[in-house]
Amino acid sequence: MYDNDDLTVLEAEIDLDPLDHVGSVDAEEEVARPDPDEMLALLESPNHQQRILATRAFCELEDRRAIPLLIRLLTDACPLVRVSAAYGLGRNPSPTAVEPLIQQLRQDWNGYVRKGVVWALGNCRDRRSLEPLTDALKTDISAVRLWAASALAQMADVGYDSMIAGLPRLIEALRRDPIPAVRSNCAWAIGQICRELPSNVIYATAIDALIEAFAEDEELGVREDAKAAMLRVGDPRGLQVIEELELEGF
Repeated sequence: MYDNDDLTVLEAEIDLDPLDHVGSVDAEEEVARPDPDEMLALLESPNHQQRILATRAFCELEDRRAIPLLIRLLTDACPLVRVSAAYGLGRNPSPTAVEPLIQQLRQDWNGYVRKGVVWALGNCRDRRSLEPLTDALKTDISAVRLWAASALAQMADVGYDSMIAGLPRLIEALRRDPIPAVRSNCAWAIGQICRELPSNVIYATAIDALIEAFAEDEELGVREDAKAAMLRVGDPRGLQVIEELELEGF
């Protein structure tokens, strides 16, 4: 659907995604926070450098006054503003941002922006995000698929119907995605969802997928992540398989 090269377009201008600048709470407290009122004013600046500065600030700041302005900036002509606006909305999730984020995910040519939008949609924890996230996991470039898998784990906070609707796509990607990191994130997401599911056929199918990945995936990292997911879930069948394979020196 998209070309991986669209992730290189901004590399001359940006060395990291805005989210990569968001450190731990302790680290953030050691650095003076931007003034929210000043940053709010700059969100409406005609100067794109000032808009970049302000949108990046709201990747750290939580201020609901910024939400309508960040939504508007999702369609800014400058991709650096768009990507930071997306991360800002992930830091300040709102039901009103879900539809604009979905629309931008569908139309934005830039992979960095879509990646940020996917992260924001996951943080919104909204049933409307399910279909665009599963579609991104199936059709988008690898960097976006990676984050779509993680975002789908947030369906565990949305409800049972959303969890079981997201699982088939995660299981399929765990089995077939060509990128090991994407498969690893799928394993983690399946584990997060399984922790919230009752023990039924759907749950058993998801555990089967984790067992299969642990026993058969060609990449050690994916096998380890599938194992870690089963350990977190604490499923007796999964734990038994882990023990048996490890006794065999697997």
